[in-house]
Amino acid sequence: MDVPVEDGDRCGASPGVETLRHWEERFGFLWSLRSPGLTMRVALLAFRLVCLAWLWPVSSHYPNKRRHKEQYGENTKQKHGGRVDLKMKKLDSTKSLLIKSEQLLRIEDHDFAMRPGFGGSAIPVGIDVQVESIDSISEVNMDFTMTLYLRHYWQDDRLAFPSSSNKSRTFDARLVKKIWVPDVFFVHSKRSFIHDTTMENIMLRVFPDGNILYSVRITVTALCSMDFSSFPLDTQNCSLELESYAYNENDLMLYWKNGNDSLRTDEIVLSQFFVEDFQPSFGLAFYSSTGWYNRLYINFLLRRHIFFFMLQTYFPTMLMVMLSWVSFWIDRRAVPARVSLGITTVLTMSTIITGVSASMPQVSYVKAVDIYLWASFLFVFLSVIEYAAVNYFTTVEEMKKLKRAKIPNTFDATEAMAFDGCFHDNDIDMTSFTEVASTPNTERNSQSRNSTVSGPAEGTRLRRKNPVKQHFSFIMSNSYMIDSYSRVIFPMAYLLFNIIYWSLYA
Repeated sequence: MDVPVEDGDRCGASPGVETLRHWEERFGFLWSLRSPGLTMRVALLAFRLVCLAWLWPVSSHYPNKRRHKEQYGENTKQKHGGRVDLKMKKLDSTKSLLIKSEQLLRIEDHDFAMRPGFGGSAIPVGIDVQVESIDSISEVNMDFTMTLYLRHYWQDDRLAFPSSSNKSRTFDARLVKKIWVPDVFFVHSKRSFIHDTTMENIMLRVFPDGNILYSVRITVTALCSMDFSSFPLDTQNCSLELESYAYNENDLMLYWKNGNDSLRTDEIVLSQFFVEDFQPSFGLAFYSSTGWYNRLYINFLLRRHIFFFMLQTYFPTMLMVMLSWVSFWIDRRAVPARVSLGITTVLTMSTIITGVSASMPQVSYVKAVDIYLWASFLFVFLSVIEYAAVNYFTTVEEMKKLKRAKIPNTFDATEAMAFDGCFHDNDIDMTSFTEVASTPNTERNSQSRNSTVSGPAEGTRLRRKNPVKQHFSFIMSNSYMIDSYSRVIFPMAYLLFNIIYWSLYA
C-alpha cells in the first residue's frame, strides 16, 4: 500500500530532493518494502537524511568556484595593471619613509635657532619684490597701504639633500616654522599681516645644493611723510623700507637680488594719483645701541589728479566770485537785492573753505588751495564792501544836496522821493525847486567864486590842488561811478591773480 507523500514532504525546491526521488524510482523495490506504520516512515526519513548528507559537499562546492573565479579575476587584473600601479607608487614619493621631509633635510640634526654660518662672515640674503597693488593713500593719516610678494634668497648648507634628478622640493608654512628664515620687517609700518586664505600664503622651496627661496604675500600700511604746500597740484614721494630686525651688517647682508630689476609691479590704477615711477635703492641705518643695519628702499612717485579738485573746488569758487560781480550791474538804490547777493556769495565761499579743510590734515603751513580759496573769498568780500562804499557816498551826496537846496514846505511828494533814494538823480528835475533867498553867506560865497574867476593880483601865489584828492572828491560826489570802475577793475584783477597762481603751481 502506497504511503501518500504530502506536499510538505516533497523537496522539489532543492536539487537534493530531486536526486532522492531519482534514487527511489531507480530502486523500485524499496517502494514495496514500505508498509503502513511508524517503522516504515522512520526508515524512509533516515534514507533521505543519508542522501542529503551525501549531496551536501556537491552543493557547497559552487560558492568555492565563484570565490575562486573572483580571486582569479583579481590576479588577472593585477597582472595586466601591475605596471600602472607600480608607476603610481613610484610617482607618489610621500609613501616612502626614506624621503620624509624632516629626515631628508635632517632638521633634527641641526640647531636652526642660529643663522647659517654662525661665527663667520655675514650671510647674504637677496630680496625680490613684486608689488601687486596700492590699496589706498590717506592724506589725513599720511600713510599708504600696499600688497606685495616678498621673496628671500639665501643658502643654508644644513638643508642640502642628495638628489639624482637635481629637482627642488616645495613646502608650505608648516616647515617654515622649523628652520631658520631671515627676520625682515618694514620700517615705519603701522599695520601688516600675512594673507591666510585659504592657507597661509607662504612658500618655501629648497634646492639640493642648499639654496632656498622663501616667498610670502603681505599687506602693509606704512608712513609716508607728505608735503602739502602745493596741494592739490602736488607730487608725493613715498617709500617702503625693509630691514633685518635682529641681525646687523656683521651677521646679515640684505641686497637686491637682480639690481633694478628686483622690483616689479603689476598695472596699478589709483583714483587720485598717477604712479609715475618705481625705483629700488639701498642704504644703511645706524642705531646707537646695536650698530649699522642694511636697509632696502622701495621708492615710488605719485602725481595727483587735478580734475577732481577742479570740479569740486576751483570751478565752484570761480563761479561764486563771478556771481558777486553781478551786483555791480544792479541799481545802487536796490539795497535788498545787492545785500542779499553779497551775503549769499560770502556764505557759500565759507562753506567751500570749510569742506576742503575738513578733508585735509591740520598742517601749520599754507597750502596752494588755501591761497586760491582765501584770495577768492577776498574778492567776494570786497564786492560787498564796494556796495557799502557806494551806498555811503550816495547818502552823503544826497545830504549835501539837501543842505544846499534848503527845500521849502511847498514842494510836492515826487520831489521829496528823490532825496529818499527811490529815483535816479537824472530822473528828477532839480530846477523846479524854489530859489533860495540870498543871505550874507551866499553873497560871500558868490563873491568868492567871482573873485576866483578873475585873474590873480600881483604878488600872489597860485596853490595847485592835489589831482588825486580832487579825483577822489569827484568820485565821492558821483558815487555811481564806483560801480562803473568796479565792473572793469574786479574782473581784470581776478584774471591777473589766476594767471600768476596757475603759472606758479601748475
